[in-house]
Amino acid sequence: MNKESIKGFIAWLEGAQADEIRVHQAFILASLEDIRTAEGKADARLALRLIDEELLARIYPWAVQNLK
Repeated sequence: MNKESIKGFIAWLEGAQADEIRVHQAFILASLEDIRTAEGKADARLALRLIDEELLARIYPWAVQNLK
């Protein structure tokens, strides 16, 4: 992914609902074995890492508040 694609994906992640994100996450995971190039696999792994980071960022404030 180039910088503009990454920025666009992050912008989408920040505005998407959690269920939309999970649908995309499942699609990427299901498609991993069909991706043939090293660059494509790296892009898919990057997308999954960004998804994980976004979901964790959404969970973390809730978890901290519930620990108090």
